[in-house]
Amino acid sequence: MKISVITATYNSAATVADTLESVLRQTHRDVELIVVDGASQDGTMEVVRSYEPRFGGRLRYVSEPDHGLYDAMNKGIGMATGEVVGLLNSDDYYAADDVLEAVAQRLGRCDGVEAVYGDVMYVDAHDTARDVRHYSSAIFRPWLMRLGFMPAHPSFYCRREVYLRLGGFDTSFPVAADFENLLRLLYVGRTRTAYLGRDFVRMRTGGASSSGMASHRQIMRDHLRALRKNHVRSCMALLVLRYIYKVGELLGTKVRRACRK
Repeated sequence: MKISVITATYNSAATVADTLESVLRQTHRDVELIVVDGASQDGTMEVVRSYEPRFGGRLRYVSEPDHGLYDAMNKGIGMATGEVVGLLNSDDYYAADDVLEAVAQRLGRCDGVEAVYGDVMYVDAHDTARDVRHYSSAIFRPWLMRLGFMPAHPSFYCRREVYLRLGGFDTSFPVAADFENLLRLLYVGRTRTAYLGRDFVRMRTGGASSSGMASHRQIMRDHLRALRKNHVRSCMALLVLRYIYKVGELLGTKVRRACRK
């Protein structure tokens, strides 16, 4: 089963090597990596090109101006040739060497499952050995999207034909096009999914959706607009409940970290 991994980059020279190395370490070998770069000026593409021989023809890339992260992801989906598509951010890396093998094994069963997802660990941007928050998708059910919940998006892998059938990312959403996309795929489109109880990636903190109160207010607005766009009933009061759950995740991670000391 061929898996297309899409990595969007923009001035990511400091971290993209970790991302590329983690793809190379994957035990599942039928993988193509598609790097979609937004015309970086910091040497990102020099780093990417230096890895080309090690990928043995499994690395493709484009570097040109774009309209942001979600536009780059859409380009990558359009370039993908794999049966399965997943996303790996340029400052993230796989939590284990057999993540894609687990994805391929689960989607290889003949039971109609079209997508899988798991968990994500947020780590300190300057000390990736330090866990910050564990994002578990274990409780996820499609109806919870009415409250703003979604499975950890960096752990989401689905058959390419799902994107072809239901569409990619709506770039009119500044920071939550991932939520709108999953709402359309999972809640409205009823894509059949399976949860894998394991960490898929380790994510450095400081991304587009974790950069302060202004970002969180924009997320709330985006979520509400996404729900209305897809004719799913909800309200701002319901969306606030998600943040109570996130506080519990943060506290749980701190407790686990303290117990390891």
